[in-house]
Amino acid sequence: MAFRKRNVAVGASAPGSPAIAPQKQENLPGVRPSPLTSHSVTSTGSSSLDALLGGHGGLALGSSVLIGENGTTDFAGAFLKYYAAEGLCQGHTIHLVGMGDWWLRELPAVAAERSGSRREKSPAEEERMKIAWRYERLGQSGERALPIRQTPSAAGPAKEELPFCHTFDLAKRLTIPQNAKIDHIKISPGDAPFAPVLQSLERILKNSPPTSVHRLIVPTILSPASYPPHASKPENIIRFLHSLRSLLRQHPTKLTAMLTLPLELYPRDTGLVRWAEILSDGVLELTPFPHSMDEASDLASSGGARSNEDQPQGMVKVHKVPIDTERGEGGAGAGNSTGQDLAFTVSRRKFAIKPFSLPPMEGDREAQKEGGGPTKKDLEF
Repeated sequence: MAFRKRNVAVGASAPGSPAIAPQKQENLPGVRPSPLTSHSVTSTGSSSLDALLGGHGGLALGSSVLIGENGTTDFAGAFLKYYAAEGLCQGHTIHLVGMGDWWLRELPAVAAERSGSRREKSPAEEERMKIAWRYERLGQSGERALPIRQTPSAAGPAKEELPFCHTFDLAKRLTIPQNAKIDHIKISPGDAPFAPVLQSLERILKNSPPTSVHRLIVPTILSPASYPPHASKPENIIRFLHSLRSLLRQHPTKLTAMLTLPLELYPRDTGLVRWAEILSDGVLELTPFPHSMDEASDLASSGGARSNEDQPQGMVKVHKVPIDTERGEGGAGAGNSTGQDLAFTVSRRKFAIKPFSLPPMEGDREAQKEGGGPTKKDLEF
């Protein structure tokens, strides 16, 4: 028979052992608990990308994502710009590697409110909004939920909470706040090109408060335009990724990282890229469509996209998600499965990921017109 003291919670620390107080990360701006696990997650700036990361609704703190892109395009840069813009809107610390202020001036701005939303509402409209404001956008795919409203108390008006994921407009530019926390890290031309990155991260993370959130952004790593040739040596890049993984494990409630890699220069079948994917928590691959494809192409007009702004530019493959669960495929639910075909769309104003499907063949359409397929009369009972 097992004995234990009464009024003692099961799993409580024994006398003399160090007590570990749980940190309430969900109270921080831009951080909330995962609906599947107890991990704290933050948004990448794109709701469609958040839905792909294992069903957690965001990127788990203490994890990294490596995005590889085939071809000579830079669609992966849209991921980084959304990721950085969301961090600035939430007040997070941004660590930018190898890029100057010009890169930050190209970040997308928060999308403006719909026209007429600021006009004075009639009493009837105000009453309708009080009743049904929670159900306005219910059922509209791709729309984010309205921000949580707080009733004003007697002490004073309540402060409106920031949304977990903002809506950005690629046609506009974000105004960098004066109190923004931005750390520009330059690549060293010496024998250890990644040493300044690790030293700056360790110093800032050590001196920052425990409630701060940091985002590391590494655009086009190992690109000859920004990195010296010896940066691609295994003793440099593998050591950097291994040290970054160690920092992420040492600060599981503070740091997240997103990196992009040009697969045209470093294919996935090389050992260097394989090791980079092993040392990364999440791995995505972008495969843009050939430039010869026009708007009238069947592939470009598939996936339910018919307007010019909804034409998919390429395919998305999710090779690994940061956190796996017992539900399989990282816990992704229906419509977010990593096994189905996905396409990304980068238009003048938005960036999104949606399921991809081929349109019906022209032969099938002609057969239906000629009477080869079932008609309305045949389907009547």
